[in-house]
Amino acid sequence: MARSIFQDGKKCFICESQQNLENHHVFFGEKRDTSDRNGFVCYLCNHCHTGSNEAVHCKDGHAADIYLKQTAQRAYEDSGHTRQQFIDLIGKSYL
Repeated sequence: MARSIFQDGKKCFICESQQNLENHHVFFGEKRDTSDRNGFVCYLCNHCHTGSNEAVHCKDGHAADIYLKQTAQRAYEDSGHTRQQFIDLIGKSYL
């Protein structure tokens, strides 16, 4: 996994579990490489990633997905980039 700009250590970013960890690209699909290049990645346990209705990639996971996108954007901006630079990369602001 690429180095995350907002997570240290190897535990689920949402629940802090250290079991059944999976790599998560905050921006996926055509933005997956952008996530890798910019550190918009984190570890999620299976339950928080895909293993429950509230998981990021599941039916009721919209709030968790937005939380991760906002967290990645804040970290990017806190590292010296502008909001416009983030929008140029991702296509919109989540803040």
